[in-house]
Amino acid sequence: MDLVEDLIRDVAVKVQNSDVGKELLTVRHTMEVGSGNEMSSRSEGMIRRWSGLKRKFWPRITYTEAIKLLESAANDPQITFHYQPRWQSGLQLEHEKFIAAEIGQGSPVFVTDYPQSIKPFYMLPSNVKTMNTDDDRPTVACFDLLLPEACEVVGGSLREHRLKPLLRAMQEHRLLPIARSEDGTCALASPDRSPARSDLDWYVDLRRYGSVPHGGFGLGFDRLLGYLAGVDNIRDVAPWPRYHGKCEC
Repeated sequence: MDLVEDLIRDVAVKVQNSDVGKELLTVRHTMEVGSGNEMSSRSEGMIRRWSGLKRKFWPRITYTEAIKLLESAANDPQITFHYQPRWQSGLQLEHEKFIAAEIGQGSPVFVTDYPQSIKPFYMLPSNVKTMNTDDDRPTVACFDLLLPEACEVVGGSLREHRLKPLLRAMQEHRLLPIARSEDGTCALASPDRSPARSDLDWYVDLRRYGSVPHGGFGLGFDRLLGYLAGVDNIRDVAPWPRYHGKCEC
């Protein structure tokens, strides 16, 4: 997360100090108010976004803490959610926007440790105690970065690097057949190689023949570009437009 924070902050600083950044402000200003000297609302919004990204500290909360915040807000008659926040259901767009506005106060927010049941099989389990409780529901060591107004822009996690836990997670996600012991109970698939076990044999082999603790993240480049440039519709910043019936690669 430190790497992601430093990366995006550095990009924001360089954009604001560049000729491109100045041109963006000029274009937005001219489009809204012509040649006047007053600052347009669009230009002010872009400067506010850049300033938020340049802040030295970006808040970090766990998914469980975020759900508790949303549940508390849902009890406020002045706040209405179309989807009621539930721990096992994930975060909807309206929830992410509320978290980014309430916790971030203009800066990005990291949400960590999502429920294991709603995340891919390859994520490493985490053991996090949140809000001073004994909550032991299984979570994974992952994060989403929420930007104000744009919501999720980066997602990353630690990867499961151990063979047996990986096989167990693949069984739980129905990516491997569930082995049965002699008494009929479920058993862990054998870590020994067997032919035609799964289309993901190649991935299992990466762990079978040795691995190391590792992780990674993915950044939505078009979303970040639109956020920095003040473009609301992601289709307007895609270098190769894609829509129904057209996806030339």
